[in-house]
Amino acid sequence: MPGSPDLVLLHGALGAGSQLDALAAALSPWCRVHQLDFEGHGGAPPRGRPFRMRHFAENVVERLDAVRVGPAHLFGYSMGGYVALQLALEHPERVERVATLGTKFRWAPETAAREAGRLDPSAIRARVPQFADALAARHERAGGWEAVLARTADLLRDLGERPLLTDAALARVAQPVRVIVGDRDATVTVDESTAVADALERGSLTVLPDTPHPIERVDVAALAAVLAEFLR
Repeated sequence: MPGSPDLVLLHGALGAGSQLDALAAALSPWCRVHQLDFEGHGGAPPRGRPFRMRHFAENVVERLDAVRVGPAHLFGYSMGGYVALQLALEHPERVERVATLGTKFRWAPETAAREAGRLDPSAIRARVPQFADALAARHERAGGWEAVLARTADLLRDLGERPLLTDAALARVAQPVRVIVGDRDATVTVDESTAVADALERGSLTVLPDTPHPIERVDVAALAAVLAEFLR
């Protein structure tokens, strides 16, 4: 589609690019959609370094270079939204606009410890075996789902100790940013998302009704409509 905008979709923690296939299909009539797996996720092997937001931002730049795309719009679900804003700070020339969904920006040691504690493979296997099976299938080519959980827990603890997107950092983001959150999201609250939108120079907020955190339970048509309106 000559002249169509480029949009990169960024998946969340424990996820893979394929989780956003339905959204990509909904958005494809009006833009060129690009997807990727962050290193150590899905079909992308680990690179012998810890999971870090800056490393994932590098993955996005590499993808943009590979498809020869200049400044692009970014949509990040959950952790992907954090990566998108980190990239906007580090490489503002590569980013046109950013939209996030269900992204938790406020991290402290206590919060990180609580979330990391939920990433125990044995506990997940015992409580939700179907989820464990899905993770195992998703990350078979990325070193195994147990390794993904361990590296993600380490990432969260590092964020708790050294958060990157403080209010001071968010205030330096020059691009328009739409913070989207579901009103039933148990991971990040509407109040927290509102505060982040206010901290951004060109931030705005959309609250999706009757919407929890898991991307699989988000109304894709409604989300695509919000993104189309904002990114255009």
